[in-house]
Amino acid sequence: MTPTLVHSHHLHASATPRVDLWARARDWAEIQERMLVPLYEAVYERLEVGTGTRLLGLGCGSGLALLMAASRGAAVTGVDPSAPERLSLARERLLPDAAGGVRARTDTRLVEGGPSDVAAAAGSPDALPYNLVTAFHPIGCVAGDSEGLSTLLGAAAPLAARGTPVVLVGWGPPERCATSSVLRVATKLADPLRSTGSWRPALRDDLEEVAHRAGLKPDGSGRVACPFGYADVESAARGLLSTGLFDAAVGATDQAQVDKELAEALHPHRRRDGTVWMPNVFRYLIARTK
Repeated sequence: MTPTLVHSHHLHASATPRVDLWARARDWAEIQERMLVPLYEAVYERLEVGTGTRLLGLGCGSGLALLMAASRGAAVTGVDPSAPERLSLARERLLPDAAGGVRARTDTRLVEGGPSDVAAAAGSPDALPYNLVTAFHPIGCVAGDSEGLSTLLGAAAPLAARGTPVVLVGWGPPERCATSSVLRVATKLADPLRSTGSWRPALRDDLEEVAHRAGLKPDGSGRVACPFGYADVESAARGLLSTGLFDAAVGATDQAQVDKELAEALHPHRRRDGTVWMPNVFRYLIARTK
């Protein structure tokens, strides 16, 4: 929640609001993306990511998860077909220019596109196949947010060796995710004719269903606490808006209405020092290519 957290194209309304995409990308990279760091660390530790890892990150965004893997010695490739502004920030992080005094790694690649564009960007057959694939954008908080993911995973599978772990991520049960109540505001405003909009609780087998549709074999899972913590209500609002999850609500109402109701929804999570704290639990599934 990109971390969000789910790509904004999952929830676009017919009247998509005009936004400053560069400002949004910065808010994502500087405020929201770090919320899933405990999840990335847990997955990398469990799978022993290191110098022998060749990682393909699907929907890599501004590249924090890739940077963490690279810091462990992994060779990383990130692809993202729908967020060029975030991908530009990923290039700043992972491919610094020579003027900065840091040499870019020759085995780091960032591709604006999908898995089908990766082979051409790899440059040499030695870069393939990958032995770890990650899809870190969480699913399971709104209806239809897994649409297209199975297809994306299916396209990535031929780039990976047989038995390669593929990591999928989903929101935990609503009762263990304080942010659920805030996200309900977005779906309620986007679909006022239904009392809860397109909100639906995360289901225990969401990730397994996606894996089966993609032709992957589930092979273990885990849960990780990922609290969303912000300096103040304004930072919390900027971070959550950067996910794109509120775009449909803005299109159905207006920015002022969304800002008002978002602030109200965040108020119960505001602590005495003004910070905002929302405990959440995320679930990850490790599936393997056949």
